[in-house]
Amino acid sequence: MTANTIESTALYDVPGPKTRQRHRMYGIVSTVLILALIGWMLYLLFDTEQFTYTKWMPFEYKGIHELLLRGLGNTLKAFAIAAVLSLALGTVLATGRLSEHRPVRWISTLVVEFFRAMPVLVMIFFIFVALKVQPLPALVAGLTFYNGSVLAEVFRSGVNSVERGQGEAAFALGMRKTQVMSYVLVPQAARAMLPAIISQLVVALKDTSLGYLITYEEFLHAGKLIASNLDYDLPFIPVVMVISPIYIGMCMLLSWFAQWVSRWERRSPKTEAVEVAPAEPGTLLPGGGPPTAPRL
Repeated sequence: MTANTIESTALYDVPGPKTRQRHRMYGIVSTVLILALIGWMLYLLFDTEQFTYTKWMPFEYKGIHELLLRGLGNTLKAFAIAAVLSLALGTVLATGRLSEHRPVRWISTLVVEFFRAMPVLVMIFFIFVALKVQPLPALVAGLTFYNGSVLAEVFRSGVNSVERGQGEAAFALGMRKTQVMSYVLVPQAARAMLPAIISQLVVALKDTSLGYLITYEEFLHAGKLIASNLDYDLPFIPVVMVISPIYIGMCMLLSWFAQWVSRWERRSPKTEAVEVAPAEPGTLLPGGGPPTAPRL
């Protein structure tokens, strides 16, 4: 066995013939079960006549296309506003929770815990009904309060995850706390926080669908109008089959964007590793070579 083979398998036992055969059997059984489940679902769809022309006919009309596009545009508009405000609110609350002033830290903690515990739908309904706010501001406000409080915890935990010695070294150099946060802690924590931030933004994107409950004409609201139309034999399943892939695609785009940002950050000159020249033998004393023992 070569050195490379030993190094590559030091922490993992190479499966033997029986283990490989067992894993192959697991794969075959799982594939058969998944195909059976897909076949059963297709059978139910065909058996309940979900692929008839009558149920899919509404998607041929230009008015339906415009309705869906308008709903999609309203969804993206609500998400964009809520995402920007949530990031801003999360930054403010995280800064407050990391503050050295106890009253500021207590107030920020109270706000974060309150909005994290409050259901999003309850906040949206309260703002819409009790405060009599228009549908779009009510939806954005509810999403901002909830996702902003969650992102505040993400930011705080990300900054605290950086090794304490980094901040102590920066303070020892005479940097102020703002400089330590801006130039030392936050840049190192950003890479660790990015997956959690994108995950929370995906949650905000999906929660925009709650807008249809307060008559906001977003994407799901448009689908509901089509699905409840008696002229097309209540095409609920076709509407779900059209709308769901679009939601999934938007969430996948967010994940792709996060990966692109991560790759761009690694290629950035500010974060790129600096090559250090290998150590070479040199003089240890200003006047010449290394000290030697006296000759006898």
